[in-house]
Amino acid sequence: MRFLKLFVLPLFTASVLSALLTSATAIAAGDVPAATAKAPPVPLLWKVSDQDNAVYLLGSFHLLRADDYPLSSDIDQAFAGAGKLVFEVAPEEMFDPTVPQRFMARARYDDGRTLSKVLPADLREKLNRVLAKNGSSLAQLDALEPWFVNLSLVLGVSQSMGFSPQLGLDQYLMRQAAEAGKPTSGLETMELQLQVMDSGPLPEQITALREFVDKPEDVPGMLDEIHSAWRNADLAMLDEKARVEMEQKTPETYRMVNVERNEAWVPQIQKMLDESKQGDTLVVVGSLHLLGNDGLVERLRSKGYTVERVCSTCAPADGPVPVIGAERAFAAKEAGKPADPKRGKDKPAKDASGKQQSGKHESGKHEAGEAEAARQDPAKHAPVRAEAKPTAPSR
Repeated sequence: MRFLKLFVLPLFTASVLSALLTSATAIAAGDVPAATAKAPPVPLLWKVSDQDNAVYLLGSFHLLRADDYPLSSDIDQAFAGAGKLVFEVAPEEMFDPTVPQRFMARARYDDGRTLSKVLPADLREKLNRVLAKNGSSLAQLDALEPWFVNLSLVLGVSQSMGFSPQLGLDQYLMRQAAEAGKPTSGLETMELQLQVMDSGPLPEQITALREFVDKPEDVPGMLDEIHSAWRNADLAMLDEKARVEMEQKTPETYRMVNVERNEAWVPQIQKMLDESKQGDTLVVVGSLHLLGNDGLVERLRSKGYTVERVCSTCAPADGPVPVIGAERAFAAKEAGKPADPKRGKDKPAKDASGKQQSGKHESGKHEAGEAEAARQDPAKHAPVRAEAKPTAPSR
């Protein structure tokens, strides 16, 4: 549950928390190893198409390390072929200078309650012990709500392990889109994301916080586990550790964070498919939103669209790609599908006579060259806030 926030945490929220974190919540996790060359992460990428265009769904991890780059060529091709990119929140709204103040207003109690008043006695003691190891105390956080404290603790650990929102997949692609001149937009407003963060039932907020403070020493290993599952596109592990665990332990939070937002996003994605005739779209959302029968992949499949996994390294050599969701209704169907070697392009459609029509989507050579350059030098292309243009932070 605690690591699920790394999937669903609003990207700007991660950035705000990064700036606000101090030794009060930054629990040590040992020295951060130097980046070493690794194979690109296996992409959580699906192509959803109708007869004339496609939407690519990409599952993000909002905080990544420098050695998570370069990305897969599958993502590069989807980016190069996309006429526009859509994120959870539009970049210009995400970096609105009023957001930090609005976010902190949500994080603080304004009704006379305090953290020490709402937490059970045993949890107060455990939290105090965790904070005391870093020279802090519960009194310093008493004005804050449990959900914020929990997120701060998780992000404190993640940063000490070398994870950064500036290296997150969302910001990376925002930066690429800006440099390539591709239009961007959002599926929802920042205000809605802030509301979702602040709306979880108190008992479920306490449950999540308790999971952290019960065994804080286990957190780095568990974070590595979930990150490895994302890197390897281990759908079964992600589904179990993220979606299923959240649904079981905090069902109301799961409904608000995942189900209701997915329900609101599906009609928007359908509109991209049904009304757009002049280009494909790359949609980048937290990985949680693609998992299970509540996820965007299965919801769009149920609407009758053609849904294909885009993963040039997954099949056929590695066997069938795992199917997400507790119910594997489409396992047999998906296991028999070969990988699409083109990946970034639509397959030719057939007209009424059965003859193939020429595809209408082609990736520009210039954009493909930019994507390749980004793969070779991720630091140069790492995304940052819109008002600045520095390179990626060094580790």
